[in-house]
Amino acid sequence: MPVTNTFARPFSEQVEFFRKKLNLPTERWDDIKQSAHDRGFMVAGAAKADLLDDLRKAVDKSIAEGKSLGWFRQNFDEIVKRRGWTGWTGEGSKAGRDWRTRIIYQTNMSTSYAAGRWRQLNDPDLLKVRPYKRYVHADGVRHPRPQHQSWNGITLPHDDPFWQTHFAPNGWMCHCYIVAASASDYETAQGAGRATRPDGWDTLDPKTGAPPGIDKGFGYAPGANTDTSLRQMVQDKLITYPPAITRALSADVNRYVNAHDSASDYATRVLADRSKIEPLWLGFVENSADVSAVAGRDVKGYLVLLPDEAPRHGAKAHGHDGGSQRPPTAADYALVWQVLAQADSLRAGELSATGLATVVALKKIGGEVYRCVFDVRPGKKNRSLSLLSLVIKR
Repeated sequence: MPVTNTFARPFSEQVEFFRKKLNLPTERWDDIKQSAHDRGFMVAGAAKADLLDDLRKAVDKSIAEGKSLGWFRQNFDEIVKRRGWTGWTGEGSKAGRDWRTRIIYQTNMSTSYAAGRWRQLNDPDLLKVRPYKRYVHADGVRHPRPQHQSWNGITLPHDDPFWQTHFAPNGWMCHCYIVAASASDYETAQGAGRATRPDGWDTLDPKTGAPPGIDKGFGYAPGANTDTSLRQMVQDKLITYPPAITRALSADVNRYVNAHDSASDYATRVLADRSKIEPLWLGFVENSADVSAVAGRDVKGYLVLLPDEAPRHGAKAHGHDGGSQRPPTAADYALVWQVLAQADSLRAGELSATGLATVVALKKIGGEVYRCVFDVRPGKKNRSLSLLSLVIKR
């Protein structure tokens, strides 16, 4: 059954996938690359949070309630007018507007459908009886792509690496889809010569960065990367920083990133390994207005970083003082972002050794007072509040 025929019948895995996405305002469509679309919702050029949120709600309703493209277009027109959005690609003509709305609608519909199907097709109970996947080229496409047609019927084990790059859709307006297959289906495919990967399947076209026949940005399996942290995607440069991340709503980002998971592991590692290690991203400055007031500059969109020297400094300089002070443990560094975001008090500190302004944040946690001092590091890239020291007193 062609994927387009299923849009009017949404299913829970499809809706859940889309609703877990984070709004990421962007200027260019490729600010977010391939598998990062599993974690972020974007519309190229929609750099204002309220505009993007309205567009997201319209797409969400289209998916959850099976709304038509005509319904989405009507809502798109209303949103553009209400938010005063100008300069978007396709603006100025009916043909341009129709093309742009179709791209937004179709891409989100097809990728969310595919992500939902990925989850269904990898259900352990289904894999017991249908442990293979088969590529299906949709019939009735007005302008079929010869390469996509050549993949029709390819049947491979569910965990074959081919599916990591060729799990449909494989391009703009692609209507291909994937179905589960049984052992007997696989035997039939073997007899027909359709149980092997096509030649050159894992080569990359330098123009697209994807295998031949796959459009730029589509060489991934929608839904296969929902457990990858947003932080990791930034570090892997799958999400451009800036501008995509710096303009996101910091509260929204911090809620989804779960930024504290590896802080303890990171502190343990840098204390054991004295070589230079890249700083750990803990999230964004959530209470930017309060921090800006004491930092002497606007820190909206600034990262909160844990550099390798901070735990080393804490272990060396902030041990027991003979009184109430205790040395920080690796686990304490998982609380650094919370100390800043939910500080009981904030104040400007003395200039750091490098001449940078500092911010001091204090917070009482479990009968102890955590005192964090941060460098305020401006610049076009990696603008951040970087931890200098952590002191803990009972």
